[in-house]
Amino acid sequence: MEEQESRQNQSSASEWKREAVDWAKALIVAGVLVVVIRWFLFSPYIVDGPSMQPNFHTGERIIVNKILYDIRKPQRGEVLVFHSGYDADYIKRVVALPGETVEVRGDTVLVDGEPLPEPYIREPVDTAAASGGTYNNKDFSAQTVPEGHVFVMGDNRPNSHDSRDIGFVPYEEIVGRADVVIWPIGDIRLIGHH
Repeated sequence: MEEQESRQNQSSASEWKREAVDWAKALIVAGVLVVVIRWFLFSPYIVDGPSMQPNFHTGERIIVNKILYDIRKPQRGEVLVFHSGYDADYIKRVVALPGETVEVRGDTVLVDGEPLPEPYIREPVDTAAASGGTYNNKDFSAQTVPEGHVFVMGDNRPNSHDSRDIGFVPYEEIVGRADVVIWPIGDIRLIGHH
């Protein structure tokens, strides 16, 4: 009887050890996946400053897709995060692509001489026009975007430090595309790229 109890205890102990090993393996795999996803595929960022208002606000948390631009080049209208060369990463919208000539005159952005439709800032532009003014207060004389670069602007045209100030953004400085707002809860949304 004691022998049978001893065997059951040993069996129960080895079952517990197997279970513990399985859990440890699962936790290690989960940890590795978190590290891979966090460092190589997606990364959280916090919007800081007014330069992307009215579409993004200080304190919003976004998820940046870090691998997309390893597969393809940035496209016009996409919102991206890049290393600015200053003390922080910037979030801006792609306005012009390599080889295109870009010019900013008042509230009109011209790409290769054609006005760029910008539905993402239509409301503040219309509000400024109704008051007899312009939304944008910084023009940019016509220049061609060099290969391997993009021209970016903040949606808050009168209050954005962007390519009009810092020049064209090289591909190698781009962190990735902003894809999802995850915080605050009331603002959770996929980010539209026009």
